[in-house]
Amino acid sequence: MAEKIVSPGVFTNEIDQSFLPAAIGEIGAAIVGPTVKGPALVPTVVSSYSEYQQIFGDTFKSGSSYVTYLTSLTAQQYLKNAGRLTVVRILDGSFSGATGLVPTGSGNWYTGSGGDYSGDAIGSFKLNTLADGAIMNSTIGVNGYEATDLGTNNVLTNSGSKHNLRWEVSSINQSKGTFTLLIRQGNDSNKRKQILETFNNISLDPNSNNYISKMIGDSYNTIAGTESDPYLTFSGEYPPKSKYVYVSNVKDTIDYLDENGNITLNSASASLPGIGSGSFVGGTNGWAGFDGLGNFSHDAGNSSANYNFYENIDASSQGFEPATDAKGKTAYNKALNLLSNQDEYDINMILLPGLEQTDHNAVIDKAITVCEDRGDCFVIADPVAHGKTITNATDEAKDYDSNYAAMYWPWVQIPDNQLGKNVWVPPSVVMGGIYSFNDTVAHPWFAPAGLNRGGIDVAIQAERKLTHSNRDTLYDAHINPIATFPGQGVTVWGQKTLQKKASALDRVNVRRLLIKVKKFIASSSRFLVFEQNNASTRRRFLNIVNPFLEQVQSNSGLTAFRVVMDESNNTPDVVDRNILYGQIFVQPTRTAEFIVLDFTVQPTGATFPE
Repeated sequence: MAEKIVSPGVFTNEIDQSFLPAAIGEIGAAIVGPTVKGPALVPTVVSSYSEYQQIFGDTFKSGSSYVTYLTSLTAQQYLKNAGRLTVVRILDGSFSGATGLVPTGSGNWYTGSGGDYSGDAIGSFKLNTLADGAIMNSTIGVNGYEATDLGTNNVLTNSGSKHNLRWEVSSINQSKGTFTLLIRQGNDSNKRKQILETFNNISLDPNSNNYISKMIGDSYNTIAGTESDPYLTFSGEYPPKSKYVYVSNVKDTIDYLDENGNITLNSASASLPGIGSGSFVGGTNGWAGFDGLGNFSHDAGNSSANYNFYENIDASSQGFEPATDAKGKTAYNKALNLLSNQDEYDINMILLPGLEQTDHNAVIDKAITVCEDRGDCFVIADPVAHGKTITNATDEAKDYDSNYAAMYWPWVQIPDNQLGKNVWVPPSVVMGGIYSFNDTVAHPWFAPAGLNRGGIDVAIQAERKLTHSNRDTLYDAHINPIATFPGQGVTVWGQKTLQKKASALDRVNVRRLLIKVKKFIASSSRFLVFEQNNASTRRRFLNIVNPFLEQVQSNSGLTAFRVVMDESNNTPDVVDRNILYGQIFVQPTRTAEFIVLDFTVQPTGATFPE
């Protein structure tokens, strides 16, 4: 039974008796890592890669080259077969979003339709980006609010990019006190507007149904608390309707119209915004980030550094040094501690692309601990950086003994279609996609390996073509080989967890079977909490669990099972402690990893054995 029971809830335990002698809603993975833009340290669910790009970006400039974060490549691979992914953007230190002041028409802000500043601004309201970082700044502007360096067709020549925003008030109806607001892409022009969102007939009157804060939203999440106990705070009154901005500092026009539809106070119309467009400023980075032009910002003490992407990753990884506090480690720990709340974040896997055990072991340790404590998710960890040996890889696996994690080796080369070139990536970038493919064509309790479900079709080549002896060495050390077979390509050829003791749980498919079963039963059983602790409630539990396990068994997940929840284990003393106790015995279906065939040559006329 659970070691500590204080507040009401559902408590699950595992009893592993498999030692050898010598459907609920879709649950997705969580990716933790740096992204081009997006809300920092706020777990955000996306359902497609296009949505991921919209919120978190894709490619960006580092020095003279364009690169893609491994976070983005991992998301792309995973979302090819899955419809749900939780993304946590890493940005360490102090950071903020950008702000755009939308002035009143009487504020002498505009000299023309171009929207140039020419006087003191009187704010009608402010727009604030939901995404954090200096990359959201689309101008340097006077007073930090409006672009003064406009090119042909009102292009924002200072800092406008595909990653940030600009706004436009396109029409006003003073008789009704309404206007239309556009959210545009930061690098568009007046002749070729890239309109991301349109809000029609919005009002500054808080008593109207189309009040701007209701239509767009004035709420946003920020992270609070400590590194060891972080939490998200929710600010604002109205939920977000925009995917890009929220509203603040609204100059309300209370009861703009009277009961007859006439303007209550003529002076109220002066609070309405003027027609024109503007940009954003004030976004700040943490330790790593971008300048306003979308270029990767280097450490001020080492401006010539290139913060190690792709095969160059070592202790320095994609702009961070995750072994160092305030250079990535703190942010990763905050993100993982947030994800440790299994009631809030329903995930079944954690991916940390760009981190490897040799240089970032503390963060990987943390991720595995989170999964073990949750008991319902799994880590795919990379053992070493590019260019290392088999011995290097196997040495790193020796540090672990957990059935909530797995390692794969070697690295693989894949195409980055956004950049039009091939790049080297660690195994975790593609393995998320293998797992999601496995779950789509089969079930989590099938092995995500082999020629049927383990083919890495996106891979051009593996870093090293493994021999049978190489695969033996890796598998014996609990590292799953990524093999290359003529005519078959690059293939995952193993499914061991990092558990050292031989049991059913030293295999990935069995651990993921337990994760699936535990999640379903725990989520279904929540409806029984605070119900009467009697035979009727026990029957309700059995009527939920038995059909589900029968379905798992019919789909080759179990060879046998038994569920016990009756008077034998719910004795009077158990009931008197307000506990409903159940025992679930399962025999997982094992995979055929070793096929042994005896070929016996017999003389002519010999009789074949029965």
